[in-house]
Formats: sequence, structure tokens, C-alpha cells
Amino acid sequence: MIMNFKENKSIYLQIAERLCDEILQGKYTEEERMPSVREYAALMEVTVNTALRSFDYLQSQDIIYNKRGLGYFVAQGARNKILGSRRKAFLNEEVYEFIHQLRTLDVPIERIVEIYNDLEKQQSDKQ
Repeated sequence: MIMNFKENKSIYLQIAERLCDEILQGKYTEEERMPSVREYAALMEVTVNTALRSFDYLQSQDIIYNKRGLGYFVAQGARNKILGSRRKAFLNEEVYEFIHQLRTLDVPIERIVEIYNDLEKQQSDKQ
């Protein structure tokens, strides 16, 4: 699974974000063992040191933890911690840029609400 890395952000942080995405999507659940650093490095086609930096970073954020000799596991409450930090970043940073773009492009907020409602309907139709 080749990952296309962006040049404006450290690779280890992009891998950490991907691991968080996988936790949010339920690929790894709380208290579940994660792939080894070596396995994940091979999967992402990066060096073991880069993958290790990603795992260490997530451990420092209390998203995962290491059981000596057994590997890394998803921490209790990791999903909620990821959601909380991403919501905070979105509401404090990205939403302002989004609103600026709406104003710059003269897109009425009602159009965004329509799109949002359409997406919600499509999602509920799938279920």
C-alpha cells in the first residue's frame, strides 16, 4: 500500500495521521495490538526509523502504548482523544480558512448546507 507523502509535512507525522485515521475507522480498536514497527515500515515503504518515530510520537500523545516484548497497542480512549484533537484543530484553524474561501468565492452558506444535507441523505440511503 503505497502512500503519497506531501512535501510540506514530515513523513513520520503523515504516517502517524494515517494510523490515527485507521483507529478512527475501526481498523485497530482500543487495547488491540497494532502491526509491528517493521511491518508498518514495509507497508508504508519507509525506513524502520521513520515508522518508529511515528509510533513514538503517537505513544507520546497517549494514542498507543508499548507492552515490552509484545508490541504496540491502541490505548484506552484513543479514539475519543483523536476525535477531540482533530475537532479542535478543525474548529480553531481550518473552518476559518473554509469560511474565508466561501466569502472570497461568493459561495452562499445555504449552498454548503444543501451539499451537506445531500451527503447526509446519500449516507443514510446506503445504510
